[in-house]
Amino acid sequence: MDLIHLGDADGNRCIVRVTGRSRPGVLPGHDTLRADVFASADFVDARLDVYVFQRDLDAWQRDLTGIAPGKDARIGRDRGLELVLHMLDDRSLAVTLHDPDRLTTMLRIRPEENWVDEHLQRLEQVRRIWPSEVVETGPMTYAWSPDRQA
Repeated sequence: MDLIHLGDADGNRCIVRVTGRSRPGVLPGHDTLRADVFASADFVDARLDVYVFQRDLDAWQRDLTGIAPGKDARIGRDRGLELVLHMLDDRSLAVTLHDPDRLTTMLRIRPEENWVDEHLQRLEQVRRIWPSEVVETGPMTYAWSPDRQA
């Protein structure tokens, strides 16, 4: 399921494809999602891995809802791979992909007019497929959510 799927007529693409839970059935890792990040342009063709936490999805929703020229939306703020979408004045996106161990690159993508609404729908699909099922009951203490679909 693609959480992010951006592309333009010039062939520039950035895709974040969620592939599943990191550690299904294991409380500390059950809600963490695995994803592949694909970036391609005439000068780069990359595939990287990222772990997406529930707080990343919450931040992504906030960022997308408020994105405007000069503003950012991002995933992976404080660890490993970071993906930043910065909206430019012409409403195109400067997409920065930074993996401290392997790659830093920037693409410019001119997405479709309705890309924000489409990506909010993608986010909801990801949440439906892999809902949050773990609650933190104390520091480093976890339990299954009462809402968990067993």
